[in-house]
Amino acid sequence: MGTVAILGAGVMGETLLSGLIRSGRSADELIVTARRPERAEQLTDRYAVRAMSNVEAAQAADTLVLVVKPQDMGGLVEEIRGHVTAGNLVVSLAAGIPTQYLESRLPDGVAVVRVMPNTPALVDQGMAAVSPGRSADAAHLEEAAELLRSCGRVVQVAEKHQDAVTAISGSGPAYIFYVVEAMIEAGVVLGLPRPTATELVVQTLFGAATMMRETGQHPTVLREQVTSPGGTTAAALRQLDDHKVRAAFITAMEAAATRSHELASGND
Repeated sequence: MGTVAILGAGVMGETLLSGLIRSGRSADELIVTARRPERAEQLTDRYAVRAMSNVEAAQAADTLVLVVKPQDMGGLVEEIRGHVTAGNLVVSLAAGIPTQYLESRLPDGVAVVRVMPNTPALVDQGMAAVSPGRSADAAHLEEAAELLRSCGRVVQVAEKHQDAVTAISGSGPAYIFYVVEAMIEAGVVLGLPRPTATELVVQTLFGAATMMRETGQHPTVLREQVTSPGGTTAAALRQLDDHKVRAAFITAMEAAATRSHELASGND
C-alpha cells in the first residue's frame, strides 16, 4: 500500500493514525502534518511517525489523507497540487467537499476517494462511507476502505448519497446522545440519582445496539418482544407516537441532508 500521509492531524487524523498503527501498519510508512509545530512533535513522540510540511508529505507519500476542515481545503490543495502526481491516491475526509472539487484542482488522473467518517471511530466503532471519484478504480476504493477499517466499519455509496450519509451516520451520534440525555433527565424526574440514571441508560443503549447487531433481527421484531399488550412499554410508545417522534426524526434528518447539500454546493 506504500506510504500514507495524514495531512491535518487533528482529532480525526490522530484517530486514523492510532487505528492504523494498532491494525499493524508500520510507523515507518506513516507521515503526519499539523498546523502547529508542537502538535506535530506531540504526534511524533506518541506514535514514532515522521512529521513533515504539507509539501514534503505530498512529495514523499503514495496515499494522501486530507483531514483538514472544509474551509481549509482550498488552501491545502493549492499548497500541494504541484507535488501530487497521477500515481497518488487522495482520500478526503472533509464534509461537503465533492470529489470533483479536488479533481479539478489536482493534476489529471489523480484518484480521489471521498469519505464521510463519524466520531465513534475514536473507540474503533466508526461508520464510514466511501465514494470513488472519476479516476478512482476498485483498487483505490479498497485501499481507502482499508484505511478506515482500522477504526470501524465501511460501506461504499455513490457520491450522490453522501448528503444522506452525512445526515444519518455523520450527524447520527448526536441524535443518539440527545435521546440518551432525555432518558437520563426522565430518570432524574422520576427520582433516580443522576449517576444511577446515567448508568441505566448508557448500558441499556449499549445492550440494545449489541442485540441488534448480534441477532441480526429487525428492530421492529426486537421492539415487539419488549412490548407486552397493555403494559408499561406500550403506554410509553403510545406517547411517543402521539408526539410524532418518529416523524420528527425523519424531518430532522431531512433537514441535516438539506444543510449538507447547501454546504457542499458552496464547494463545487
